[in-house]
Amino acid sequence: MISKCFEVNVLTLFPEMFPGPLSYSLAGKAIDKKIWSLKTINIREYASDKHRTVDDEPYGGGPGMVMRPDVLGKAFDANKPNNKWKKIILTPRGKPLTQKIVKDISSKPGVLIVCGRYEGIDERFIASRSLDEISIGDYVLSGGEPAALILIDAIVRLLSGTMGSSDSLIEESFENNLLEHPHYTRPYKWEGMKPPEVLLSGNHAEIEKWRKNIALEDTQKRRPELLISEKK
Repeated sequence: MISKCFEVNVLTLFPEMFPGPLSYSLAGKAIDKKIWSLKTINIREYASDKHRTVDDEPYGGGPGMVMRPDVLGKAFDANKPNNKWKKIILTPRGKPLTQKIVKDISSKPGVLIVCGRYEGIDERFIASRSLDEISIGDYVLSGGEPAALILIDAIVRLLSGTMGSSDSLIEESFENNLLEHPHYTRPYKWEGMKPPEVLLSGNHAEIEKWRKNIALEDTQKRRPELLISEKK
């Protein structure tokens, strides 16, 4: 049985960027099945002047423009989320996005995501609306929209009814702070390479043991900090 539709509201200057790639594959099928819904709010519609200005020069000087708190505040308040929703703004300085955070968001009735642009967003808006700051990585994008698409995709995958098998979620990367084990399929021999023989043995206990061991080895080699964070 599919649970109540998970709601996603996005405050953005470019609503035409949504749903974009989320119209396809798992997310697209899930939105058609009403597992989740999407509402985009154009921040510019809440500007009060005839030019629909949403930004201004930063106090203290410096390059770029800053998004105004009054315009953002009006947009947010006119689309105020349920108290149980997550309220998120995507910023480079935010807490790094992890699977644990995604799981927490997906357990709520919905999420409101604010997409910044220009040099940044007036700090007073972020503080006054108690937004959680999240970053998808240590790099800078032209705006929050691409990051929002990534975040939404990660959330939708975890919603009941989206994935065909719950086992796929259990064995994925970052579950239990481990990377996922390698995968192999036909043909048996390709460019001189063969899959590990244990995968063809039919011994499920040995296969499971190999997968756990190789996942641990790969994590130690590629992402050792995941194991350190688990110990903490």
